[in-house]
Amino acid sequence: MQVERNNEVIRQWEILRQIASERDCTVAKLAGDHKVCARTIYRDLAALQGAGFPLYQEPGDGRQYWRLSDWPFRHLRDTAFTFPELCAFYMNRGALQGTGAGLEADIASAIAKVANGLSPQMRAYLDKLQGIFCWKPEPKPVPGRIKAVAAETLVKAAVEHRKIRMDYYSLSSGRVKSYDVEPYRLTAGNGGLYIYAYVPAYGQMRTFAVQRIRKLRVLEETFDPVADLAEKEPHEHSIGIGSGRPELVEIAFGARLAPYIEERTWHESQQVTRQPDGTIVLSMRVSIDIPLRTWILGFGHMARVLAPSSLAREILEELEEAREQYAPKMLFELPPPIYDDQPALPFQRPRQERAARADRAPGGARRPASRRL
Repeated sequence: MQVERNNEVIRQWEILRQIASERDCTVAKLAGDHKVCARTIYRDLAALQGAGFPLYQEPGDGRQYWRLSDWPFRHLRDTAFTFPELCAFYMNRGALQGTGAGLEADIASAIAKVANGLSPQMRAYLDKLQGIFCWKPEPKPVPGRIKAVAAETLVKAAVEHRKIRMDYYSLSSGRVKSYDVEPYRLTAGNGGLYIYAYVPAYGQMRTFAVQRIRKLRVLEETFDPVADLAEKEPHEHSIGIGSGRPELVEIAFGARLAPYIEERTWHESQQVTRQPDGTIVLSMRVSIDIPLRTWILGFGHMARVLAPSSLAREILEELEEAREQYAPKMLFELPPPIYDDQPALPFQRPRQERAARADRAPGGARRPASRRL
């Protein structure tokens, strides 16, 4: 089963790091630390040796201690980076840092060792190259927002299949809620760290931002992971860091924006249909979540939702509310009303009234929402 295989690989990685940093690693100690039998530890050590990690035993005090060679990659001593490889690693060092995934210390140490192996002249030259060939990094988490201990706690809970209890600040409600969840996987992206977990109270998988967890406690209660949930990608149906049931979404893009949309793969399910007037229709089976709504709104008037109608209505309401942020400034330019019951201008009406009027076509018939953007 894939779940068991993932746990095995994580345990072997932890064993490798433990042997590299501690001097008293016997099979008995490793078995106790990782709560498995000695036979399992022997299998893990054999798997690591088979993967090329130079593990060996060293006798002492009547015991056999496991060690990792000071130079863990065979033949690396006789191998030098090629210039393109060196450029790729050194120049993209920023992309490896600041993920909030609890690996910053190891990554920073590795980058520092590579940098120390370069001459000052070589580092200066590579830094100059960044002015010619550079990359735009993703947003990084604000220092201190993601605690390393929280990330490590969540990883451990996911590996051991233990439930967690957390106080979480919800953006949708604007308040702190308490959740008991079953953690499955962590994802780093968009300047944050996210936990993909099952919420028994809702009977759904949800995505939580680790940086918005106010309190966190690992419970003694364990859970049996569902293979279908553990094996699939947590955000496979989202165009960003999100989750939800996939639905058919169709969006029309203006002719000027069409080349930009066609040049990129936004989701694996996408299909692009070019229209005679140069516009295109992008069809995808994706989750209707915050990343999707934000993405659509980012294109402004050049994007129009065709389906589903519920999403079209949501985008229209967002656009109307955005318009209200600017419309009040125009009130100062208007002359005072001539009489008390003078009707309000369209942008002065309440949003609910505008939405109700927009849903009505001439004659009183309800207007299809997909045609209103």
